[in-house]
Amino acid sequence: MKELEREELEAQVVDLYDRFKNVKEFYDFSFNPNEDKRYQIAKQKIAKEYFPENGRKAKKRRSVAQNIFKHFLKLELNPELIADLMLFNLEIAQTYTAEYPIKQAAFYKSMLKSFRHALVFIGEHGFETQFTARISTVIEMAHQQKWENAEGFERSLKELW
Repeated sequence: MKELEREELEAQVVDLYDRFKNVKEFYDFSFNPNEDKRYQIAKQKIAKEYFPENGRKAKKRRSVAQNIFKHFLKLELNPELIADLMLFNLEIAQTYTAEYPIKQAAFYKSMLKSFRHALVFIGEHGFETQFTARISTVIEMAHQQKWENAEGFERSLKELW
């Protein structure tokens, strides 16, 4: 790289920008983060998993939210927004299960995993006070809706915090 002239380096960066979506997105985010817009779009995508438009069947895929979180971590989005999205994911799932109970144990297992992931992330970033009320509500709702692993939510909170 040291042998390349400034113009050649610039040409390479432009070429990478044009060819690779990840590079383009990284540079676009670096120079114009627009975090609020990305945050709102992410919330819509997560909500759509449970409450799709046009009367379609809910897919309820945990992977959609997890991919959003991973992507936002790579972009270095504001960690408080990521923590908020993690809890929103649980809250929208509970909104769904309040209306449409789910029988599959795998769903509840994945929600507990998401909850534990959120607790670790929130703890690592020191956001406990900002999110304590919402976390308590998630635990309460798990009990109210008789989630088969509701006790696991309480245990996770005691274990991880």
